[in-house]
Amino acid sequence: MQTNFSLGQLADPKTAEAESILRRCVHCGFCTATCPTYVTLGDELDSPRGRIYLIKDMLENGRAADEDVVTHIDRCLSCLACTTTCPSGVDYMHLVDHARQHIEETYRRPLADRLLRGLLAAVLPYPGRMRVALALSRFGRPFAPLMDQVKALKPLAAMLRLAPGEIPYPSALQRPGRHAAKTERKGRVALLTGCAQSVLDPAINDATIALLTRFGTEIVLPKGEGCCGALVHHMGREEDALAAARRNVDVWTAEIGKDPDGLDAIVITASGCGTVIKDYGHMLRHDPAYAEKAAKVSALAKDVSEYLGGLDLQQQPDKGVTVAYHSACSLQHGQKVTALPKRLLQLAGFTVREPAEGHLCCGSAGTYNILQPEIAEQLKARKLRNLMAVKPDVIAAGNIGCMTQIGSGIEVPVVHSVELLNWAFGGDRPHKLKDL
Repeated sequence: MQTNFSLGQLADPKTAEAESILRRCVHCGFCTATCPTYVTLGDELDSPRGRIYLIKDMLENGRAADEDVVTHIDRCLSCLACTTTCPSGVDYMHLVDHARQHIEETYRRPLADRLLRGLLAAVLPYPGRMRVALALSRFGRPFAPLMDQVKALKPLAAMLRLAPGEIPYPSALQRPGRHAAKTERKGRVALLTGCAQSVLDPAINDATIALLTRFGTEIVLPKGEGCCGALVHHMGREEDALAAARRNVDVWTAEIGKDPDGLDAIVITASGCGTVIKDYGHMLRHDPAYAEKAAKVSALAKDVSEYLGGLDLQQQPDKGVTVAYHSACSLQHGQKVTALPKRLLQLAGFTVREPAEGHLCCGSAGTYNILQPEIAEQLKARKLRNLMAVKPDVIAAGNIGCMTQIGSGIEVPVVHSVELLNWAFGGDRPHKLKDL
């Protein structure tokens, strides 16, 4: 793609990066076939190629974002299916991240939108606040149908419907501290506790701790670790995201120095978080105090399936359980981890089936199912049809957002892959499978 940025514009490193990304696009349109919003809406401007044109025009002309640009960028799920499809290697992830920052800096959203986004940024990354919000949501849930009648309140209605009926008790296992290996120590890792996941489903990390320690891995949960920053990052609140990244880089860097063996990995059980943590090195590349440390942290970050793939796990007997594996976009497109989770489930004795259109997003995408509820509902319905077509006993995924989205519309139990693996390799049966 030809660009016409001035030398003055290209003096800004972020603009220079955006320009180099734009130039790789050859207008082929392969991305349109795998873009969930284009497949759903059929509008060229709701495809990656269309958004690239909008971003180019906005940045090249030094313009503030306008309502039209914001509408189409906001509809992007950041699922990154386009980057898997693109034959030219267009780095769409960092381009749309830059566009969102530009929107946040130059566009004044309507009051209702500003208040909602401010609420999400102030609550969801903080487990204590989120727990209180979920407790209060039971009082607002009966009013969700009324809220659906008012456009500005539809996101609140969607948020209330997504809130679980019961909030699990906080896990004592996930307090800061150390979990010794149950056998001879073969590895030492830090485990990301997370924010939303630690409230919505603490059983995921409990299963991870049980499984890894049983196979000789020492696990540390460092004090001071917090939200990875993904939520605010994808809303364009870059300073907030960078502050979260710096905090975690400091915590994990300090943990590396506490043991002669350092850390073998930073294990992450929410793939949406993993994609961002693996990008810390890029996010902080211009910060001289953090660039090197952040790059080391990103190099250590591993999805739990990646770490498990390096352990000596033996083939287990057939469980007689059919698992529909939902490949989270952040795992398959963001981190390019595709075959390994399915192979691990098969090794554990499960019959694994893949639904049609596995490359398409379920509509969760962080806060997308709150901010864009109508499109998210269409994507969820499509995903559920495909999942149910394989007649599963259980659905497995590697990301809490997907689990919440899919679980809100289906009776089949939805669990994290690591919960099934822990069960198969000597741990407790997942509580959601008690009737299976």
